[in-house]
Amino acid sequence: MISGNIITLNEEHNISGCIKSLKQVCDEIIVVDSGSSDKTVEIATSLGAKVIHQPYLGDGIQKNVALAHVSNVWVLSIDADERVTDEMAETILKLKLSETEYDAFSFRRRNMIGQRWIKHCGWYPDRCVRLYNINSARFSDVKQHASVKANNIKALNSDIIHYSFRNIGELFAKPGRNFSSRAAKIMYHKGKRAHSLSPFLHGLNAFLRKYIIKRGFLGGVDGFTVSLSSAVNSYLKYAKLLEYQRDPSVTQQDDFKNIW
Repeated sequence: MISGNIITLNEEHNISGCIKSLKQVCDEIIVVDSGSSDKTVEIATSLGAKVIHQPYLGDGIQKNVALAHVSNVWVLSIDADERVTDEMAETILKLKLSETEYDAFSFRRRNMIGQRWIKHCGWYPDRCVRLYNINSARFSDVKQHASVKANNIKALNSDIIHYSFRNIGELFAKPGRNFSSRAAKIMYHKGKRAHSLSPFLHGLNAFLRKYIIKRGFLGGVDGFTVSLSSAVNSYLKYAKLLEYQRDPSVTQQDDFKNIW
């Protein structure tokens, strides 16, 4: 028996598909919602999910909230924009979880732009642990880039699908609107400082890492686009950090109490 775990905020366009994919292997679904103003909660409830209301605490901390509400020791945690594939479901159903020596299982992740599977730039296999025993594993209690911490992990040969971005416009909009601003605030809060060349150098490094080292050049236009978006995100992150240092009016107008 497996409990599904999803954290949400305004995911009305994703939550139905996510829950339905989890139901292939889960006998209960726990949705931890951080204040959705759309129909996320209504849809989740109509599909039989148990909804827990919790203001956002940060990535790993939020995902661990469900552990106090699950009925099973095995939890499958996915994001609202991810889907359990038929292949993944078949693999999970063959596991003898009551007898296994493993604490957790990892899966490959197919990151998508629209319906296009991005296989280069470090976007695949992008292996991640998602199925774990709560008696011996859990997400790290951190506010960003959380992962499941477990001692004995088995890598399974099946994929989870991640609808990362709906289109190229969203690929560039999210880093500019959300990712870079949050990262800059975190760095500034921690006392990290940038110099005048930091935006350029970090942006260039990000592009070369994705396009050359991670072989984005093999991905054609999409490989170049993903590499460029990574450069833009890195450039903006350090440009915003530098702006916080140089312009007190910007620092004052941004809400550092609400980074998350």
